[in-house]
Parts: sequence; C-alpha cells; structure tokens
Amino acid sequence: MTFRILFISVFFLQHFISCAQKKPLGHSVSGQSKIVPAAERLDLYLPMLINKRVAIFANNTSMVGSTHLVDTLLKKGVQIKKIFAPEHGFRGTADAGEKVGNTKDPGTGIDIISLYGKKRKPSKADLEDVDLIVFDIQDVGARFFTYISSLEELSESAVEFGKPLIVLDRPNPNGFYVDGPVLKPAYRSFIGSQQIPVVYGMTIGEYISMYFGEKWMDSTIQNKKPSAGTSFSLKIIPCDGYTHKSRYLLPFKPSPNLPDMASVYLYPSTCFFEGTALSEGRGTDRPFQVFGHPSLPDSLYTFTVRSLPGAKSPKLLDSTCHGWDLGGPVDSVFAKVDGRIQLKWLITAYDLFPRKDSFFINKGANFNRLAGTEELKAQIISQDSEESIRGSWQPALKKFKDIRKKYLLYPDFE
Repeated sequence: MTFRILFISVFFLQHFISCAQKKPLGHSVSGQSKIVPAAERLDLYLPMLINKRVAIFANNTSMVGSTHLVDTLLKKGVQIKKIFAPEHGFRGTADAGEKVGNTKDPGTGIDIISLYGKKRKPSKADLEDVDLIVFDIQDVGARFFTYISSLEELSESAVEFGKPLIVLDRPNPNGFYVDGPVLKPAYRSFIGSQQIPVVYGMTIGEYISMYFGEKWMDSTIQNKKPSAGTSFSLKIIPCDGYTHKSRYLLPFKPSPNLPDMASVYLYPSTCFFEGTALSEGRGTDRPFQVFGHPSLPDSLYTFTVRSLPGAKSPKLLDSTCHGWDLGGPVDSVFAKVDGRIQLKWLITAYDLFPRKDSFFINKGANFNRLAGTEELKAQIISQDSEESIRGSWQPALKKFKDIRKKYLLYPDFE
C-alpha cells in the first residue's frame, strides 16, 4: 500500500494541471515517408469493379483524398447498388450504440442499409443484385472498436452467398504495439469477438487475413457451398509506404467521440472507464482524454458533462466531475501512452473512489466485456500492482503475437 500511496501523490503532481490544447488530425509525421491508404490506389482495384454491381461498406472515413469513396467511384462509372453502414452510421454522426435505420444517401439517392443493432450482416435479399462487396473503413486498432466485428459479419454473408469481398486497407494509428488482456471465449460479444488482446497491432486487412487463416468463422458458414454461379474470394488492397513503426495521423475523426489523435492514442487505455461509474469524457470536447466523477476530490481537474452531438445522453449528464485531463499536444499524449496499455489511471481512480462497491457498474459485466476477462476487475479490487497485472497477460500475449506474425502485410515494429 505504501508504494501505491506514493504513486498517487506523484500521479497528482504530473496530472493536476494538464494542457487542453488540441492538434487537428493530419496525415503524417514530419520526416516520415508518405503513407497512401488503399482507397487512393485506384489503379489496383478499379478494374475489378468495372461492369460489376457493387455494394460498398463505408462511413465518413471512406475517403479518397478529400472526396468520399462512393462519389469517387460513381465519377469513375462504377455501378453502386447499395451502401452498408456500421455503428455511427454512414456519415459517422450517430452516438455509440444508437439505432440507425435504413435510409437513402441524400447526395446520390443510393439505398443505405444499416448493419448495426439487431441486423448486423447483409441478408440474401440484400446481396441478390450485387456482384461484389467493397469494404473501406478506418479502424483504430482497439478490440472494442466495433468495425472489426462488422467486417467479420460482413465476411460471413460474403462467404455464405458467394460474393467476392475486396478490403481496401488503411493504416492502424495504434498499430505500433500489441498489449492488453486477451479475450476469453466466455466474454465474446460485438465489442470483442475473438481471442485477441485489446491492442492487436494489425491493420484491418491483416486482421481479416488472420480471421480467415485461423478459421475463426463459424464452420457451418465457412464450409457451406454457395449457390451455382457464385463464388467467394477475398482480395486485400494494401497501403503504400506504411509499416508498423509508422506514426499515422488520421486526416478525419473515426467516430464522434474520437475527435483527434489524443483521443485515438488514449482510447485503448481509457475506454475501460465505460465499465465504471466514472465519466470517460463523453459529453465533453475531450472524450477519452478526461475522466472523473463528482465524488472524487474537488482538488482534481474539474469538468462538466453536457449533451453534445455524438453524445446526446452521456453518463453523469449535467454533473460536475473531478478527475484528470490527459489531453495536450499530440506528441505529448503519444509519449504518455508509451506504446502500452496504461493501467495507472484506472488503478489510481479506483484507489481514490470512495464507494469501492459501486466503482464497477452493472456488477462489473460491462467492464468484463471491455477487458475480455474477469481477471482485470478482480486484480483492480485486490489492489494488485500494475507490474503484476501486466505479467499475468504475457503467456496469452505471446501466443497471440506468434499467430499475428503469420499475417502481417507490412514490416513489423520489432
């Protein structure tokens, strides 16, 4: 306990006063070679789309330079029959978990089919007038960010109904490390469907290669013979200039509550607060950068939770919370993360929280789904050290890293 009390004091000194500056999302770090997402490499995939009826799985991140992929392909004469949309919708403005219905894209008149909520993958009817599917969405490399689950379920339909799938790969802004607890099968859900760590260090193209290569798809679907005249195939269009040592700064926000690179870097560590009584910063201008609760010491950083676009009904709405602001210039936040899941913020918040039995909400079920295991919650309650907790992850992490290396398309960080 002495070490933990000392650590809390040091933590206070480091984080009482934090910079609220924000750096806009950008494309690259100075001195780094240009990174080109697959969507911009039209010469590699456009010939596959000519004279085909195409479905596009896309959202606001599906950009070719400053133009949306759908608009780009329409101008090239591609016949787009429909658009599939994930969590947050086609324009990326819906709240996390918000139900988004089917609609039409006002700019093009193309039907948009929502694949989030009760319906998470295309039906046979959805694909009857489609020759192939194109997937292009920016991931952030955290297991509980739902776009990899969306791609898995889209793949199931592609296999089941014999439709080729083209994945336009994009760099992973958190692709420079692998860390966190590995999910246990008992905790499978849409926010974590496979036995991978919280940070898996793969692009979405590498991930889906692993998904098929390791035969993680339900065998009844993977072994099903498609109808006569149809045939599934998977084609991954790679990025250019990317490695897992790259620092790729996103040119757009990947979801309403990841507005800048500070949030993107901190998200794998601070998303755990969604499973606690604390605000994780939704309803502020720095989601996943600030966290706190009204019952924590008022000498800490203070913020008020409001209803905002993308966070209409956030936790602790209209409450004044006390806690921490980890935001600041992007290089500073990058250094704070230091290429690993940071547990010190979670440990310190629990130590200071006055009502320990209500720190984890819903009896810990939400937290366990995020962690992918019941062990992390028990370790926090038992006041295990961060070193001890991290040590418990290592056997499963080593096993995953050995699998991961088989499917990398780009040079690794090690």
